[in-house]
Amino acid sequence: MKLRVGLIGLGNSWKKRHAPVLRAMADRFDVRAVCDQVAHRAEVAAREFEARPVGGFRALIHAEDIDAILMLAPQWYGALPVMAACDAGKAVYCAVALDIDLEQAAAVKQRVDQAGIAFMAELPKRHAPATLRLKELIATQLGPPRLIFGHQRMVVDGPPSRGNAIRKERMHLLIELVDWCRFIVGREPDKVARVVHPAKQDGQANDYELLSLHFPGDEGPAGGEVTAQISCGQYISHDWPEAVSFRRPAGFQVACEKGIAFIDLPAGMTWFDTAGRHLESLESERPVSEQLFAQFYRAVTSLVRRTSDVEDAYQSIRIVLAARKSQAAHGVALQFEPPGE
Repeated sequence: MKLRVGLIGLGNSWKKRHAPVLRAMADRFDVRAVCDQVAHRAEVAAREFEARPVGGFRALIHAEDIDAILMLAPQWYGALPVMAACDAGKAVYCAVALDIDLEQAAAVKQRVDQAGIAFMAELPKRHAPATLRLKELIATQLGPPRLIFGHQRMVVDGPPSRGNAIRKERMHLLIELVDWCRFIVGREPDKVARVVHPAKQDGQANDYELLSLHFPGDEGPAGGEVTAQISCGQYISHDWPEAVSFRRPAGFQVACEKGIAFIDLPAGMTWFDTAGRHLESLESERPVSEQLFAQFYRAVTSLVRRTSDVEDAYQSIRIVLAARKSQAAHGVALQFEPPGE
C-alpha cells in the first residue's frame, strides 16, 4: 500500500535528506502535491516527483488524493496546517519547530488528541545509532548519567535579514536537544534556566543560547540527580570559512557513575571506563531519516495509534519556552512541573 502524501514547505534539508529518502521509499510514499511559500521551489520539487504544485496548504490538505502531509520547513503559516489536517482527518509528519507560545502548543496537542490522527514529530537525535548504543551502555556498563553537556554549532550562511529564519532553526534545534536529554535520562526535568548572548546588530537572532536542565533523583535504578547543559549558537560567521572545521569537539559528553561517553551524532562514539578507551563503529544499515519515515508509515497504516510522539514534542516545547521565561526573570531557575501535574 502506498501512502499518498502532500509536502508543505521545502527547507534546507530537502535536497540532502528528505528528497533522497522519498525517492528510496517510493514503494511506500507517493508524492502527489507540493506547497511552498516560494512558488518556483514548489514547481521544481513537483516536477521531480511527477506531482502537482499547489498554491495553498488548505487546498493541498483537503485534496481527495492526499492521505497524509509532510511538513518539512517552517513557513509563515506556523501551526495552521496541523489544525487543518486535524479537521480533514489527515496524518501529519512534522519536521519543523512550530513558532508558537505555550498556550498555542497546548491547543495544538489537544486538537491532535481529539482528532485522533497519526502525528509524528521528527526527532532524529533520539533514534541515532550512537544514542541507542549509549542507552545500552548506561544499562550495562556506564551506569546512570550524572552530567550531560551538549553543544551544536550553527553556521551563519546568509545575510542578517535571515534573523527570523535562524530563530526558527534554533528553536527546532533546542527542542531536539531537550528531547535527547529527556530520552537519555528517562524522566522529566523539574527546573530549567536560560542564558543568551545578544547579537551585535538589532534585528538579528542571539548568537548563543544555553539551557540548563535539572532532573530530580530517582530512588530506583535510574540513579540520582542529573544536570544537563545544552547550547547552540551561530557565532562563527560565513566570512571565516576555515574556522568552521577547526578543532571541532565532540557534540555531546555524558558523564555517568562508572564512565564517560563522547558522542558525535549520529554514529560516532568513544567511551571510557576503568578498563580504558573503547571506540565503536556504529554505522547503521539505514539512514535515520529513512527509519523515521518508515515509523511514520507504520503509524499511519497501523490500527494502533501512537500517542508518545505528540507528547514528547509538546513536553520539549514546554521546557524550551519555560527556559526562555526564566531568562526573562534574570536567569532565576523556575520550578518546572512534570506532565500531568
